[in-house]
Amino acid sequence: MPGDRDLELGRAFDASAAGGPWLHRRRLLAGLSAACGMALSCGQAAQAQQQGAVKPLPPPRSLGPATVAPPVSIEVTARQIASFGRAAGVGSAGGRLEFAGGLVMTSPNKDFGGWSGLIISDDGRRLLTVSDRGHWMSAELVYEAGRPKGLANTTLGDISGVGGQVLSRFRDRDCESITLLDGTLAKGTALIAFERNHRIGRFPVSERGIGAPLGYLKMPPDVRRISTNKGFESVAVLRGGPLKGAVIAFAEEYHDPIRNHTGWIWPAGIGSDPQRLGLANIADFAITDAASLPDGSLIVLERKFRWLEGVKARIRLIRAADIKPGAMLDGEVLLDADMTAEIDNMEALALSRNARGQTVLTLMSDNNFNGFLQRSLLLQFTLSEVTATTKAKP
Repeated sequence: MPGDRDLELGRAFDASAAGGPWLHRRRLLAGLSAACGMALSCGQAAQAQQQGAVKPLPPPRSLGPATVAPPVSIEVTARQIASFGRAAGVGSAGGRLEFAGGLVMTSPNKDFGGWSGLIISDDGRRLLTVSDRGHWMSAELVYEAGRPKGLANTTLGDISGVGGQVLSRFRDRDCESITLLDGTLAKGTALIAFERNHRIGRFPVSERGIGAPLGYLKMPPDVRRISTNKGFESVAVLRGGPLKGAVIAFAEEYHDPIRNHTGWIWPAGIGSDPQRLGLANIADFAITDAASLPDGSLIVLERKFRWLEGVKARIRLIRAADIKPGAMLDGEVLLDADMTAEIDNMEALALSRNARGQTVLTLMSDNNFNGFLQRSLLLQFTLSEVTATTKAKP
C-alpha cells in the first residue's frame, strides 16, 4: 500500500499540468508530418519555458468521469513481415542480431497506436504496452513456426492518476516507457516513465491491466530543466550485475555541454537518490527506450529523423560492469538501420527468451496516430551470446 508521502507526491505529479502509403514511399510527406510534430513540440516547449519549469498547479479539471472507464476488448489485425531488409531474400539484421519476424498492426479502435513502452513476459507469449496518449494494451502474442503471427485476447485501458482519477490533461498522460519492477504481468509492479510532466511512477499490474499509481520515485533536481517533450523516454531495472535492482532512466534529449546524453541511476533501487551518468552521443540519435539483460547489461534503443535521411534506428549494448554513477557509457552497436529496412518510429523495447533459450528483443513503433504515413510495427530479433567486451569512458 502507498504511504502518505507517496500519495501526496503522486497528487502533486498528477496535478502538475498545462492547459495505406507509408514512410518508404512517402518520405517527403513523412518529413512534412514529422516537421509539423516537431514544430508543435517546440512551441509547447517554448510555452513551458515562458511559464516556468515543471511546477505544481491546481488539480486538473476533469473532462469526464471521476475515475477511469473499465478496459475494453479490441480487435487488432496483423500482417506478417517476412524479412527485415526490403531487398528480396534479406532476412537478417546483420551482426549479432538475427531478424525473427515482425507484424504490421492495425485496429479500428481510435485509441490504438502511439506505442512507446513495452513489457514482454519471460516466455514471450504476453505483452503489455503503453502509449503516449495515456493508454495501455495487453495481449497474447501468437506465433507460427517461431515467428510472430498476430495478437489475441487484446484489451485496452486508460492509465489513471492517484485513486484511479482520470488524467484529463495530455501533459499528465504522456507515457513513454514501462518496465517490470517485481513479479510478473499476472501479478507485479511496473515502473512507468512520463515526459512533459516528468515523473516515474510505480503501478500495480495484473491480468486486468494497470492499476492506479502506488507512488513516485524521487526526481533529480535538473529534471526541471528538461524540455517539455524531451523528458524521460526510457526506464529499466538492472536484473543482475554489481548494481542488481538499480533503476536507470534516460531523457530523450537532455545533453551535457559536449552534447552527450544525460541519464540517472537510482543505485539502491526505488528508495534511493538519483545520481547522474551519461551515454555517448553518436550522430545525434535520441534515446527512446532501454531494457536489462539477466546479467545486468543494458540494451538501449535509439532513433533519428532528418529530412534528407528519413528515419533511422539503432540498438546498443552496455556492459553491466560499466554501469555506475558518474560513468560515461558508450557500448557496442548491435543494429544500425535506415529506411532500407522495415522500421518506423521505433520507441519501445522489451526482452524475453524463446523456446531455444535465445534472448529475443521485441521492438514496437509509435505511429503518432498517423495511419496514413506511419505504421504500428512489432519487430523481433534474436541476440547471439554476449562475448564481446565494451568499456565505459572514464
